[in-house]
Amino acid sequence: MRGLVAETPIETAKRKLYIETYGCAMNLADSEVMASIMQGEGFTTTDDPLQADVVFLNTCAIRDNAEAKIWGRLKEMKGNKRKNPGMIVGVMGCMAERLKSKLLEQDQLVDIVVGPDAYRDIPKLIQQVEAGQKAVNVLLSREETYAEITPVRLSSNGVNAFVSIMRGCDNMCSFCVVPFTRGRERSREPESIIREATELFNQGYREVTLLGQNVDSYKWQNEAGETLCNFAQLLEKVALISPELRIRFSSSHPKDITDEVLYTMKKFDNICKYIHYPLQSGNSRVLKLMNRTYDRTWFSERLKTIRTILPDVGISTDAIVGFCTETEEEFQDTLSMFKEAQFEFAFMYAYSERPGTLAARKYADDVTADVKGRRLAELVALQNSISLNKKLDYIGKTYKVLIDGYSKKSNDDFKGRNDQNQLVVFPVGDGYKVGNYVNVKIERSTMTSLFGKVVDTFN
Repeated sequence: MRGLVAETPIETAKRKLYIETYGCAMNLADSEVMASIMQGEGFTTTDDPLQADVVFLNTCAIRDNAEAKIWGRLKEMKGNKRKNPGMIVGVMGCMAERLKSKLLEQDQLVDIVVGPDAYRDIPKLIQQVEAGQKAVNVLLSREETYAEITPVRLSSNGVNAFVSIMRGCDNMCSFCVVPFTRGRERSREPESIIREATELFNQGYREVTLLGQNVDSYKWQNEAGETLCNFAQLLEKVALISPELRIRFSSSHPKDITDEVLYTMKKFDNICKYIHYPLQSGNSRVLKLMNRTYDRTWFSERLKTIRTILPDVGISTDAIVGFCTETEEEFQDTLSMFKEAQFEFAFMYAYSERPGTLAARKYADDVTADVKGRRLAELVALQNSISLNKKLDYIGKTYKVLIDGYSKKSNDDFKGRNDQNQLVVFPVGDGYKVGNYVNVKIERSTMTSLFGKVVDTFN
């Protein structure tokens, strides 16, 4: 591999970059920002790691199994380096910040470790590696938002795109490493968000998802600390770009979903009526240990308010079973909350202790793996039943669907999502194509999908 010297600019080297992304949508958005930075240095992306000069794994540190997967993949990459001795392997993202020393200690496994706020530094870090050094920058920032960088849309379908509106998190939930791996909250200038979303619409994209660790706490302030734009106001600004641009957002913290946000969603047809509303536990004592800042009663009452303002809203959630000291009776509270709430979908996990978190420092991880596994299986079975029954409610009704591609099972069918984020599958037909809106009448359902036929088009 050629070194970087003044008389050989990077952009003439025709080098290839491979990025493998794990974890949340925020990580995918970060990969797109990093790809843009590297494109500016003359790199092109490749889907084949064996053809790459530089390989980055964009990592997640939320659960132990996510990190275990990365370690296994790095060992595979070590084998690739033997076939391509000049290859540089880097780790970026949350795991990079949390395990920087351990990663660099592994012989010939990792050359670069870069945290979520240091992607601009990657070209310089590559130079350090080519000079024979290992390179690291995991410093967190209170200002970095990458606002002016136009992401390279990786594996894009040309219809849906992510737009990052803020970084970091201030919530300090006791089980979570995000505040330590991504730093404090800082919001991106609204004008840059509107500009990016407008450019995407002009390029043919028809749906944007506004991303943040907690989007509802978005606020753009002046130097005096006065809020010039909150999340509800930002939603309205993006919705006004065009009625043909659909808006989603993720993720939310229940304490920050204001009535102003709900009424803004109600006001605009192109803001999808879908909210991710993370419960985590149905028991008030466990919620207090988790530092979630609400109890069971508050969560339940707030959920009723959401459904009163937005009667047709789709709601999903997160839940953790087997958190520190959780009793069987307290787990039953989570089951009963699921029955009461009737979520459309849920992301459910057994508690995985993360080093450095408040829970790891203060509480014993004393629920056995067998008990965690049994509780998780019970909760998953309950939610599967709820999801199936909820989908029966859609049968016979008609929904506006944005076509975003072909069904995974057959090119004879299109797929897309309705306002409530339900996957809808329907036959390919004349007069509509990927990127179009269609009205689909639902005829049947499975636990994961709705099936129907087009009854009207908009394009």
